Amino acid sequence: MKKVLLLISFFSTTYIVLVFAILFTLYTAHESTQDHIKNRNFYKTGASYQAVPEETVQTKVTIDSTDARIVALESFLENYKSPLAGHAEKIIEEADRYNLDYRLLSAIAMQESNLCKKIPENSYNCWGFGIYGKKVTRFDNYDQAIEIISKTLAKNYIEEGLVQPHEIMTKYTPGSNGSWGDSVSYFMDRIHTLL
Repeated sequence: MKKVLLLISFFSTTYIVLVFAILFTLYTAHESTQDHIKNRNFYKTGASYQAVPEETVQTKVTIDSTDARIVALESFLENYKSPLAGHAEKIIEEADRYNLDYRLLSAIAMQESNLCKKIPENSYNCWGFGIYGKKVTRFDNYDQAIEIISKTLAKNYIEEGLVQPHEIMTKYTPGSNGSWGDSVSYFMDRIHTLL
């Protein structure tokens, strides 16, 4: 009989402890939710503490869609203090129009005129284009020169299969011993993008 009473006492105590544990868990969960709601309301009051972040934090992401080639070419032109600085976008626009390597025109200008620093006065001719002895082909401005030189390179060189600097050299400056092609290739390699 003593064992039965002990057993009944054990189960009733266990039942009471279990009910108390469940009620206590529900109570603490409810209090935690109330604290969370209070904290949210605290953020809305405008009170600010350095360690407490504001509720409405926004992050802005700006994506710059500038063509990396423009940045690379403009950097090249500016580094050499070329009068063509500011014309990188035009050079690339014409290169794309005629399916040219965007670096070609600037590399030829570097070889022929130190990037337009040594050209016949008022000619805007940085490419040695149509300059023979005293004959000088002149352009109204750099943009016009870029357009005409790009179109000529495409029609009279690229379309004829003369694509690489050493191939172009055979017609552009046939008297060269290879140094023209080497130099143009070298300058093309100096124009880098992060692509």
